[in-house]
Order: sequence, then structure tokens, then C-alpha cells
Amino acid sequence: MPQTTDHELLAAIANRNGEALRDLYGRHADRVYNTALSYLQREADAEEVTQDVFTKIWRSAAGFKSESQVTTWIYRITVNTSLTAIKKRDRYRFLSGAPSHHDPPDFSHPSAKIEDAETNQTIFSAIYSLAPRQKTAFVLSYVEELPRQQVADIMGLSLKAVESLLMRAKKGLKDKLKNDHPHLGKSKQ
Repeated sequence: MPQTTDHELLAAIANRNGEALRDLYGRHADRVYNTALSYLQREADAEEVTQDVFTKIWRSAAGFKSESQVTTWIYRITVNTSLTAIKKRDRYRFLSGAPSHHDPPDFSHPSAKIEDAETNQTIFSAIYSLAPRQKTAFVLSYVEELPRQQVADIMGLSLKAVESLLMRAKKGLKDKLKNDHPHLGKSKQ
């Protein structure tokens, strides 16, 4: 029996088929969670965003335009939901009088290929400090390893604009790591 495509699952979800939503969730929840975790750097927040993303998919499946890939659409929802969650968190900190620093919590991304947890935390802290669009381009390109054209589609930008964001992000990361953690660029002897 051939596997149902993501487009077919979305059509079924638009007709309120809960089983189709469970199937789509099974296929894409890990990617959604990892992307959200790259932004929010808190497991509980990433889990909440993952649930929010699939709730939004349930509500808006009928409005999906079949011209794009389903994964592109899901990533776009994930990025936007993650950025909104960050804004809410920052607004809550401001209104509650909690410290409004932008330092991420003690964090180690589960899919990172870096063995040293301290280096992993340092790098994700630097990524966390990027401007939102640079962070999005960087996370989707280098953490999620998506093709640049798909990153452009997700962000609603041209390929050239994504390349420009990536150049600025890499320069910003290099400068931040060089200034804040000069030991990272040195070889161990």
C-alpha cells in the first residue's frame, strides 16, 4: 500500500480527519520540535510551540496553497510561532519585572554534532543572540540543514537575500565568538 503524501494528509486534515493529523504529526513533530528548540532553547517551550504548530495546522489546513511543499509551510509556521513565543516571553519578563537579559538558559541542543557540551552551549548562545531574520536563516540552513532555496521559500525572501542574511549571521557569530570566547579558535596542544 503506497504511503499517503503530505499533501493528501493536509487535504484530509482540512476535512477534520484526526488520524491524518496524527500521521502528519508523526512525520514532522521531531523537525518542528528541533527548530523550536533552536529558537527558544528551553525544552518545555519547544514542546509547547510544537503543540501550537500542529493546532495551527489543524485550523488552517484548508487554506494551504498546494504550490509550496508541505514541509516549507510547516517550517514557516514553526518559525513564526517560535518568534512569537520569544516575544511573549520577553514581554512577560518586562511586565513582571523579571530580568530582561537575552542570555539563553543552560542549553545543549540534542541534534548538535559537537561533542563538547560547553562549546555546544557557547555556539547556541551566540546563535541565540543573532537578529531574528539572521537567526532564522542560520538555523534553517545550518542546524536544520535545509536547501537554501527552501530557506528562501520559508522566509518569503529571494535566494540572494537569504545568502546575504547568512553572510551577516556568520560574520556576527564569528565576531561574537572571537570577542566573547577567544579560546574557541585556538587549537589544543
